[in-house]
Amino acid sequence: MLKRFSIILLLSVCSFGQSQNSNLFCEQLQALKKLVKTSHYSPKEINDSLSTHVLDLFLYSLDEDKRLFTNDDVIIFEKDRNTLDDYINNNTCDFIDKYVEILSKRIENSKEVISALERETFDYSGKDTLRFKPETKYKYFKDNAAIQKYWSKRMRYNILYTLVENDSVLENLQNNFKSLEAELKPKLIQKEICKLEELKNRLGNVENFVKEAFFNAYLHYHDPNSLFFTPTEKDIYENSLSSNQLSFGIITSKNDNGDIIIAHITPGSAAFNNGNFDVNDVIKSLTSNTDTLETYCISNDDVLAFTSNQKHQTVTFKIKKQNGAVKDIELTKTETKIEENTVSGYVIENKSKLGYINIPSFYSDFESPNGLGLANDVAKELYKLQKEKIEGLILDLRFNGGGSMKEAADLSGMFINRGPISVLKYNNGETYTIRDVNRGSLFTKPIIVLVNNYSASASEFFAATMQDYNRAIIVGASTHGKASAQAILPLGDTDSLGYSKLTVEKFYRVTGKSHQSVGVIPDIILPNVYDGFGTQEQYEDFALQNDTIPGVKKYPKLKPLPINELKKRSALRIANDKSFASVKDLNTLIIDNYFQIDTEYLLTLKNVYTEMTNYRKQWEIINLPIDNNESDFTVKNSAFTQEVMSYNEDQKLINETILKDIKQDIYIEEAYAILQDLLNLNPLN
Repeated sequence: MLKRFSIILLLSVCSFGQSQNSNLFCEQLQALKKLVKTSHYSPKEINDSLSTHVLDLFLYSLDEDKRLFTNDDVIIFEKDRNTLDDYINNNTCDFIDKYVEILSKRIENSKEVISALERETFDYSGKDTLRFKPETKYKYFKDNAAIQKYWSKRMRYNILYTLVENDSVLENLQNNFKSLEAELKPKLIQKEICKLEELKNRLGNVENFVKEAFFNAYLHYHDPNSLFFTPTEKDIYENSLSSNQLSFGIITSKNDNGDIIIAHITPGSAAFNNGNFDVNDVIKSLTSNTDTLETYCISNDDVLAFTSNQKHQTVTFKIKKQNGAVKDIELTKTETKIEENTVSGYVIENKSKLGYINIPSFYSDFESPNGLGLANDVAKELYKLQKEKIEGLILDLRFNGGGSMKEAADLSGMFINRGPISVLKYNNGETYTIRDVNRGSLFTKPIIVLVNNYSASASEFFAATMQDYNRAIIVGASTHGKASAQAILPLGDTDSLGYSKLTVEKFYRVTGKSHQSVGVIPDIILPNVYDGFGTQEQYEDFALQNDTIPGVKKYPKLKPLPINELKKRSALRIANDKSFASVKDLNTLIIDNYFQIDTEYLLTLKNVYTEMTNYRKQWEIINLPIDNNESDFTVKNSAFTQEVMSYNEDQKLINETILKDIKQDIYIEEAYAILQDLLNLNPLN
């Protein structure tokens, strides 16, 4: 099969085998070094600074919560703090072996410690203290005794936590504690052992995991959006940004028992048409040619990697039905529409009839000569909505992590007459202005663009263009702050060395300003439950810095919108709105109980029960106005969609849920109110 080396601008063991793997690691590392130097937007020197920071990033990725390595392990690793650069420059690759060896040993040691707990009688009397503190205060284990102490406490807490989750009546738990604990303990111990097995088998084995972690640490030092991809990881990533893909149409998840189950079957897919698969079927194994994946103690990511592998076009699924029957079912991939990457238009009506479109990502059809994707789909929905005579439009980009820059540019061009959209800057300092060359726009009426902290990259590209042209009012929370574009580049002539999703350029607003590490600041800011979570790009280590370049001198922006008056009216509504007051309270509750938690209490059933139920009660009380919110407007499909829907009962049920969610969404409600204010201030001719 011919491999397609795609360059897509994206705004998102025997001794012989070991020798081969060692040589491959060296080849990959040198290829990565060369690629970064020649193609990265801002390549850094390979020196002691790189060495020390890559080591920190590397150790963090191997043991994120500091629950595996000991201080003695770290002392060994610290010898590399100022020498990793020398290894890279001198093509010395055997340094990686000690990380593989020590991590493997620590995984096995932790499994032994946890297994031994099954023979231990747990003490829940309050003799021990539970301490909860921010992640930044975690420390590596002092010795093996510290490991044993940690896991003893951890397992006891897990047992108490699960018991309280399963039964909210303390008296029941106290009366039946002995039998409940005895039944639950071995299950949770096995669950923790399975997690360690998952880590051990991640990417096939510990060696692959450690080596890939090093590649990614090296890339992260240059910027947090550059990544190493195996051929399968590249396919998975590209599929996530495609409108169609070759797939089985099965979405899997892991249940509480640790089984890989079928969570969803895509209508029209191979699995759907086969008819022998059902939701909640347990997948016991997957076999393709000579490759078999047993699903015991593996992650859902491993299943996705197996089913996404281009070599696995036909797979035999061994499944266990809910009645206990076991079946072997052979299935071949077919081209399937990706449900997550679809857009639908809805009509929202109260005083005015407005359109609403949720844009999940800037996906594209990379196989199509025309690359038709998100922008084309929005155009189709917009056509249907304009048949309904809508007076304005809400475009929802919340949680849209980006995708194809081409799609973002095409979408921008649909709403402006013509002109410059963005300025690209390359690593040699040269710039290129992206322009909409098509005269006219598909929609000329008022627009609201909804964004939040997780709107990133291509989403920000689009929102910034709409803001700079005064074409739309941006509403919500400051966006993620990623103003860089990546290309997927091969490390060699074949895919055996892998790929890198590498940052190759930055993009700027037509004004010359950048939202890198700042985000697109909305015209109207609304309270947000995610404020203060520290998830935006500016909080990432080694994020590219914000800067400014000369902008486009002239571009045909529209007259200013009445932002200040709209802000005043929105602020007045928000100040008197119980739901938005709840959003602020929820944000405080989460920050206090997760991000800034620093507390301790004795390890007893009653204390864990009190802590959990207090938090749960606070959440339920605070969240009540949001759950019970119901907007005054009505929500319906376009006439065209209603007709199509009448032939599909499954789609009807999904649609009813979507309509209900739109009606209950407080942000859509406020966006509607702002758009209605704008229509009142600037009535349509």
